[in-house]
Amino acid sequence: MNLDKNTITGWVLMVLVMFGFIAYERYTAPTQEEIQQWQAQQDSIKAVELNKKLAQQDKEARALMEQATDSLNPLFAASQKNPGTTVIKNELLSLTIDNLSGQLVRAELLDSTYKNQQGGNVVLFEGEGNNTFQLLIDGKAENINTAELYFTPTDVKADGVTMCTPVGSGQLCISYKLLPQSYLVGIDVQAKGLEGFFSSKTREMGIAWNQLMTQQEKGWDFENRYSTITYRDMDEDTHELSSMGGDEEESEFEEKAKWISFKTQFFSQILIAEKSLGISRLKSTKVDKEAMPGYLKNLESDLTAEFDPSGKQPTRFMMYLGPNKFSTLTENEKLINSDNDLDLRSLVYLGWPVVRWINRFFMIYLFDWLTGWGLNMGIVLLILTLLIKFLVYPLMKKSYMSSARMRVLRPKIEEVTKKYTKPEDAMLKQQETMKLYSEYGVSPMGGCLPMLIQMPVWIALFNFIPNAIELRGQSFLWANDLSTYDDVINWGFNVWGIGDHISLFCVLWCVATVASSMFSMKQQQDSMTPEQAQQMSMMKYMTYIMPLVFFFSFNNYSSGLNYYYFLSSLTSALMMWYLRKSTDDAKLLAQLEERHKQRKQQAATGKKPSSMMSRLQAMQEKQLEILRQQQEAQKK
Repeated sequence: MNLDKNTITGWVLMVLVMFGFIAYERYTAPTQEEIQQWQAQQDSIKAVELNKKLAQQDKEARALMEQATDSLNPLFAASQKNPGTTVIKNELLSLTIDNLSGQLVRAELLDSTYKNQQGGNVVLFEGEGNNTFQLLIDGKAENINTAELYFTPTDVKADGVTMCTPVGSGQLCISYKLLPQSYLVGIDVQAKGLEGFFSSKTREMGIAWNQLMTQQEKGWDFENRYSTITYRDMDEDTHELSSMGGDEEESEFEEKAKWISFKTQFFSQILIAEKSLGISRLKSTKVDKEAMPGYLKNLESDLTAEFDPSGKQPTRFMMYLGPNKFSTLTENEKLINSDNDLDLRSLVYLGWPVVRWINRFFMIYLFDWLTGWGLNMGIVLLILTLLIKFLVYPLMKKSYMSSARMRVLRPKIEEVTKKYTKPEDAMLKQQETMKLYSEYGVSPMGGCLPMLIQMPVWIALFNFIPNAIELRGQSFLWANDLSTYDDVINWGFNVWGIGDHISLFCVLWCVATVASSMFSMKQQQDSMTPEQAQQMSMMKYMTYIMPLVFFFSFNNYSSGLNYYYFLSSLTSALMMWYLRKSTDDAKLLAQLEERHKQRKQQAATGKKPSSMMSRLQAMQEKQLEILRQQQEAQKK
């Protein structure tokens, strides 16, 4: 019985670990609700104060410029002739550049594929203080902060502009150039005639890039979970600030990176350096959605980049402002003239290594192939489910047949159990049970391994579907958007543990999970002795508890994911029902008896089957012999 107990114990521990992980993730924070609310308020206050400070700096800078009527700033008169902003655009992207600071203050996606919740174009950021990109350069007598300077647009074209500001006897210029049919804008920073302004030690410039991330999706909590700062170091490893942690995450270090990204669930702004970016500080602060509706987090970064004070070589960047779509990131990366492996696709989170490989080299291509048919995304997920179930059906059948063989051998196993009733005979009972399994070519572990092999696929889709931007805005049945929850019932206020709604697809999945689990439990019980069935009684309760845990955990998840899990559980239940109806127990027992006869003949000729059960039996016999020797030694 030790093997069965170990198997049962292993499954129970796995379930308890999963339950504990989900419970910790879901329920730990709310137990300190008052503390969290206070912290969220403090974070929101900080974010609001930051925006006010930036806006005040903007106003003060403008006021100073307006007071410069004595031409202390020679650019003032020119800037008065062309105040405000400059807009450049290509087929996919429209960017607005402020003449004060020469920085991007608005980014709008023109691709009709991506719409906001109101049906208009997606705007990644806009407004005073929502996106700051200050260049900081040390001079001999004074330092440059581009946020305090007026720039004049020159060489203005539909897809590009050069912004210049006078500094001393020269100029500092920032050029923007959109690449056609892309989400990329090239940014060049160059000094002109400023050799005497800078110290001979000046070799780099600082960059203070901060952004208040705009909410784009209906599910604030779920989108916030995927909003973070990501960067790729020079060793070609991608890192990110923890997006699952508390209200604030901050890191201070010295790191060289190829690029850094401010990302949400489906969109990113990526700053890519021609050479490298130095990172000294990254910070992510969650805002209070009640105090600041429409925003997710305040992301901050302190960076450095190489700078040539002579102006011979401009500091070159490329910035991507667009969707986190695997194929789109791949296509845009090809347009960047870089010898580095940027791997922008890593922004699409696909899970841990083994799971990531399944998604990257199988799921994505299968999904793209299905979406290429132009079908509704609900139908695509249905076909995807059926194809995956077809691929794993041999494993499911093997698992089922292992349990079925145990079921038809149950009377023989019960005879062994009745033969050894004393506790001291446990080893003998186990040995004879193993011998019986070996003689009939049956393994109790045969049903576990095939099911465990399917787990990476299950986890792979758990990571893939919520990050598939193709589901964004796609409706199916009662779900208006498969990338977020389907709130068929919404009562408009938050209820602890559930939220403000009930997802119907999540409910259907939980019901289908109960049905599938009941089929599996019935199959296992039919193959067990009464003693084994009693030991498995706890699993009956877990059959009903786990779907309840799933409901509280997945009620806020995307309806596409819950819909897939519903289809998967329903298909599994139907497949188990079909296998049970199509299995002839009498015929199966006859096959086992024939196998038993063949193995006896092999044993008579001195041949031993090389099955797992034979090896386990040999190990049991060796342990039993050692136990007998120990008992005899004690008697002496």
